Amino acid sequence: MAPTVRTLVEMDRVSLLLATAQVVLVAGAFVSFLLQSNWLLTLLYGFLVVTGVGWVIRQELTAKLLTLQMTVLTLSTLGLIAFFLFLEAVPVFREMGVGHVLSPFGPNKWSVAGGQFSLIPMLLGTLITTAVAMLVAAPFGIAGALFISEIAPDWLREIIKPAVELLAGIPSIVYGFIGFTVINPYIGNLFSITPAGAMFTIGLVIGFMALPTVVSVAEDALSAVPDSMKDGSVAMGATDWQTIKSVSIPTAFSGISAAVLLGLGRAIGETMAATVMIAHRRQMVGPKPYNFFDSTETLTTLIASGYGNAPEGSTFLSALFAAGVLLLVIVTGLGIISQLIQQRMQRKLRGGQ
Repeated sequence: MAPTVRTLVEMDRVSLLLATAQVVLVAGAFVSFLLQSNWLLTLLYGFLVVTGVGWVIRQELTAKLLTLQMTVLTLSTLGLIAFFLFLEAVPVFREMGVGHVLSPFGPNKWSVAGGQFSLIPMLLGTLITTAVAMLVAAPFGIAGALFISEIAPDWLREIIKPAVELLAGIPSIVYGFIGFTVINPYIGNLFSITPAGAMFTIGLVIGFMALPTVVSVAEDALSAVPDSMKDGSVAMGATDWQTIKSVSIPTAFSGISAAVLLGLGRAIGETMAATVMIAHRRQMVGPKPYNFFDSTETLTTLIASGYGNAPEGSTFLSALFAAGVLLLVIVTGLGIISQLIQQRMQRKLRGGQ
């Protein structure tokens, strides 16, 4: 065999050996982590050594394997989290029944002492605070994105956009503290609300927290609209506002809807700000179920305030996991809806039905 051919065969064998070692070591480390084995660090060190060697002698192959392995690990981790949540939530459904926990026609009561763990009051609180938040974040966010992308001059855009993105980095506990010390007392006195911590107030704060997300993502979608489409509209005699209304918004609608849904997900999953402000009354709002000036827990605040008091293996703890499952289902549903909207708008822009 010629020396060149022999060298190529040896290179292929080295590549195969490196790839096999990487996969075996990372899979072994992942399994060791799940089993809480003492071999975890040894396998991790081995993986790092093999990856370092592979990066030096087979960089392209090593990079491809790393991206594949990280993707598989990410998906596996998400799947295991979902499986763990469902597994831990099973006891409360087995003991209380699905109807008792999730049916609006059940007792709708949460009482640890009485052994009642209905999530309906908390689900209703989550829906009300989220609705108020989106009434703030959606219109103001889309208006802000339109101003930054289509109306503001370049010098002003360079100031406003970084400022809006900076707001997204403020810790949620800061928003919650401001809401607790300033907004809660003001709204309570203005509308004579007792106790403080109404869902309306919490929704306002969460809405302002979601505002930077909506503005940033919607502005990116509007900026992605081709200039040729806008120029063509202006050339046909349309005004700037007509171009925005008839070209920019319809073309970027999938991105705008994604921005609103991302803001919605932020509002649903917000924990710390709501935990600081809320009155932690685990009961149905009244006298009407849509009374947003009343106060009750949300699903996130229920988990945040209750997990430290839930005994290991108790029905109480299982009910908290059930709240986590409910949140997971809601957020997953929003993601699916976002994808469907995006696909529909892509078909429409291509001229489909």
